[in-house]
Amino acid sequence: MASPPNRLQKIAAVLVRAIVPCGILAAGWLGFVELSEETVKPPAPAEEKRMLRTRVQQMETVDYPVTVRTHAVVQPHNRVTLTSEISGTVVKVSPSFEAGAYFRKGDVLVEIDERDYQTALAIAKSRLAAADSALKLARLNEERKLRLVESNAVSRAEVDVASATREQAEADLELAKTEVEQAKLNLARTEIHAPFDGRVQTKLIGIGQTASSNAPLGEVFAVDFAEVRLPISGQQRRYLTLPEFPDDPPVSVELRDAINEGNETVWHAQIVRTEGVLDADSRDLFAIARIDDPFGRTSGMPPLRIGQPVSADVQGQVLNNVVALPRAAVKQLDQVVLVNQSDLTLRSLSIAPLWSNEEHVVVEATAIPDHTWLSTTPMSYTPEGAKIEIIPDANPDANAAIAESASNDDETLAN
Repeated sequence: MASPPNRLQKIAAVLVRAIVPCGILAAGWLGFVELSEETVKPPAPAEEKRMLRTRVQQMETVDYPVTVRTHAVVQPHNRVTLTSEISGTVVKVSPSFEAGAYFRKGDVLVEIDERDYQTALAIAKSRLAAADSALKLARLNEERKLRLVESNAVSRAEVDVASATREQAEADLELAKTEVEQAKLNLARTEIHAPFDGRVQTKLIGIGQTASSNAPLGEVFAVDFAEVRLPISGQQRRYLTLPEFPDDPPVSVELRDAINEGNETVWHAQIVRTEGVLDADSRDLFAIARIDDPFGRTSGMPPLRIGQPVSADVQGQVLNNVVALPRAAVKQLDQVVLVNQSDLTLRSLSIAPLWSNEEHVVVEATAIPDHTWLSTTPMSYTPEGAKIEIIPDANPDANAAIAESASNDDETLAN
């Protein structure tokens, strides 16, 4: 039989085991009741209707001068590879025949050892002297034979031999003269002269090297003027009058550095001719513009180097009675949004551009309805006829012009 203390301990343990599950059940029930109660949400505030807002710009009819912009690379009009017409050892190279150096027409750029060619000339002159002596002897012999044949002292056959010998001596003399001229020419070719005023692009020879016949010595180019080959598209050609024949007037071109945008130098050129065929891939026509004194040796202008990428602005025709729309206000190249001045409602309009560039899209003035402004604020949604609110411009003069335009239109409509 258990003692009273043990019974109390057992009862306490049973109570503890019963209380813990009951507490958990009670907590779960209270949580279920709390969560199952419907929450009353406050009514949502009514959505505030927002009016579309945009900046507007007044559109004016103007005469717009077309400027065709294209890009090209400066290239020499005459670039040649210097070669040696004879073979020999290079004994001297001029300081003017270094990469980047300038030279004048007729300057001696490279000298080849001339001793062999001096010897060849001396031998040719000796042969000429021998041939001349042989001809004199042949003529004397022929004359003697002709005198003797009259007295029948020699046969006619001997006279014929003497005449043939004289003719052979004459031919030998002419050959000897030609060999002397060839020897002189070869001796002169030991000096390679500059063919024009120019500059060295590459040097391929040095002192002590052997120059073979027709081997390249270096590349040089002329510096009196340079050229750029400007691609002109079919649309751009509509607004340009390019020279087609030699007597056609040239077209002025302004060239700018296409690499360094901070370079404000402007080089002036002239389109002097066009190529006779269109490019097979792009169908562009290439116009050739000429730049005089590209290195500024006489003008003092900054040099325009060969291989320099340039942007070219060519002045074209003037478009009369047109409207120049800001490029940023035109969507998808042919869509603009207008604002009716009378009731400040939106109106979409499709346009047919006459000309466009990075800044403007030009359309005929008749394509723009009267009493409208141009919306210049980008809007993803522009419902037709929606009321808008005009955003004031930061420029007070622009606001005044718009207000004046609106008042004038109101007066026009009232009348």
